[in-house]
Amino acid sequence: MPTITRRLTLRASLALVALALPLAGFAPLATAQTGTSRIVVGFPPGGSADVIARLLADTLRETGLGTVMVDNKPGAAGRLAINAVRTAKPDGQTLLLVPSGPMVIFPHVFKKLDYDPVKDFAPVSLLARFNFGVVSGPATGAGTIAELMAKARAKPDTATYGTPGQGTAPHFLGVMLEQAMGVPFLHVPFQGGAPANTALVGGHVGYKIDVVSESAELHRQGKVKVIAVTGPERDPQVPEVPTLKEQGVPLEITAWFALYAPAGTPPEVLGRIEKATQAAVRSPALREKLQKLGYQPVGSTGTELAAAQKADLARWERPIKTTGVQLD
Repeated sequence: MPTITRRLTLRASLALVALALPLAGFAPLATAQTGTSRIVVGFPPGGSADVIARLLADTLRETGLGTVMVDNKPGAAGRLAINAVRTAKPDGQTLLLVPSGPMVIFPHVFKKLDYDPVKDFAPVSLLARFNFGVVSGPATGAGTIAELMAKARAKPDTATYGTPGQGTAPHFLGVMLEQAMGVPFLHVPFQGGAPANTALVGGHVGYKIDVVSESAELHRQGKVKVIAVTGPERDPQVPEVPTLKEQGVPLEITAWFALYAPAGTPPEVLGRIEKATQAAVRSPALREKLQKLGYQPVGSTGTELAAAQKADLARWERPIKTTGVQLD
């Protein structure tokens, strides 16, 4: 649970209860969509994608889309939901909320992908971006990227980094960092972010790369140290931590959540959904909620989402091929 010199993506694991958000200052669209729309999410209730979907659905009701429900279809790393929307009637009643990974990473990782992330979907809006963090543990004690590089060159066996798993965005981010910094890095995959945190705190790996929100509280407690964030600006969750670029590493990487409709949805319908989505994401209430969850609200046009997706598809190709990772 998925954007620049180089950008990546991946999940942000947050278990929060979705709240209804009253929207002030936006009149319903002149042509409201009738009936019940659904936002399909490929992950279980309570995860980050589900929380964002429910917050968005509540707000969309106020911006002209009528009743909007969230339909959770977990499984196959989000691909069950993706295919449910791919084969849905293109009438604007079925939408997909998805992290960037399945749309820009999976095409390079899976030998056979049962959907085309460009041809099978109509982009509606890039909803929000989020950062990754490079985190140092007690095994190394590095406090900056410069110290990480020095320690990695002096003792390569300490330059191990944990991630939520092989083939994830943090895995490939480690490859990109290795290339950008010119230092050796050894990837140690775990079954999710929590086990990777445990290994980092216990000194079993030197570093961890993951979504900032996964390590922010441990950072505040002094158990680990977030030494860099990957976005173009500092992350409000750890505002004292400089970006990679501030520390001389020419790399900017963010992940995102976006909204899509099935390919073939009529332009006038897409336009109505896009306008309602932009109004929702840019509303003060929803912006505040997203920011508290560690996301930077965007609310782009469909054209801007298509451009971001195209750029990230191209940027991911080289680091993924470098690893040789291929999944069935």
